[in-house]
Amino acid sequence: MSEVISHKCPNCDGPLLFDPKTQKFHCEYCLSIFTEPEVQAYEEKLAQLNPTDTQENDAEPEIKTEAKQPAEDDSPMDLFSCPSCGAEIVTDTTTAATYCYYCHNPVVLSGRVSGKFLPQSVLPFAIEKEEAVTQFLNWAQKKKFIPKDFFNKNQVEKLTGIYFPYWVVDASLHGSLQANANSVSVWRVGDIEYTQTKKYNIFRQGKMSFKELVKNALQKNAKVNMVESVQPFPLEKAVPFKTQYLSGFQAEKRDLEFETLQQDIHGELKQYGHQLLQDTVSGYTTVYNHKVNLDVDGENHQYVLLPVWLLTYRNDSGTDDSKKLYYFAMNGQNGKVSGKLPIDKTKLSLFALGVGIGVFLLVLLGGYLI
Repeated sequence: MSEVISHKCPNCDGPLLFDPKTQKFHCEYCLSIFTEPEVQAYEEKLAQLNPTDTQENDAEPEIKTEAKQPAEDDSPMDLFSCPSCGAEIVTDTTTAATYCYYCHNPVVLSGRVSGKFLPQSVLPFAIEKEEAVTQFLNWAQKKKFIPKDFFNKNQVEKLTGIYFPYWVVDASLHGSLQANANSVSVWRVGDIEYTQTKKYNIFRQGKMSFKELVKNALQKNAKVNMVESVQPFPLEKAVPFKTQYLSGFQAEKRDLEFETLQQDIHGELKQYGHQLLQDTVSGYTTVYNHKVNLDVDGENHQYVLLPVWLLTYRNDSGTDDSKKLYYFAMNGQNGKVSGKLPIDKTKLSLFALGVGIGVFLLVLLGGYLI
């Protein structure tokens, strides 16, 4: 069972949207502005007046709706009812927040961000859509040979704010390094060259701490670098999770458990520890016979939702092989961008042709002058 939540304005009952610029909640109908404590206090008071609407985690007083299962049990899609207009909302199994296609009401599927799927914290968006669009256009227009329709209004409006799920890990390790090293000195006295080789047995031992190792917790992002490439996130700005922060954005819930990633995380931590130990060995001509032992003493992990502005583009021109998916991603807090842009092969061919003609004419002119 999942409940569909729509956070409402205390004044006019219109939908509330989280505004990254002010870090407050805005009603687009009556233009009222509320802080998170004010919204929380209103919803708790409303829940006391309507105790049957109280929810497990956030006590948000909205309509509860069971997910309607599709005809086929193995379908990756689920159906929900919009609490505002009653229309069906179709989502995949990891969607945690979205919009109603018909009334555009922002909704949160609370069953997907509660219980074992309840995030410990959320890093709210700090960059609003208008600023994200401007930065996207400034970034993309500096590139050459981009298809014209990549910049059209319908394409740019697809830029979407999404909270993606991550595991954030703090860990401590202890380890040791043993190695052999040579230090070679060469000097000359008259016609005689002297070489001195000093041999060392090296031993290093210590404890290491790693903070805020961020790992993707969504399978469909596992092979895509767009989300990883906009790190780091300023996690010190994260706040305790409330579903209100998802209002007006899309969100995904995790489908990769920490235990599934734990072995790879430990391997990554040991690589970092290995490098740190190696960096303490310097000043020798050669170092050999490395032996490194590392163990994880302890770890803490948290489930966190982090903000990303995302735009995808499928190039439908050309052959089937050239119909690729391109993307633009932006860190929703600090504006760091990453992306892979399409190339208009017609523009590229015309440019190459122009350069070729120019070179040919220069060669002809050079021959004539000679």
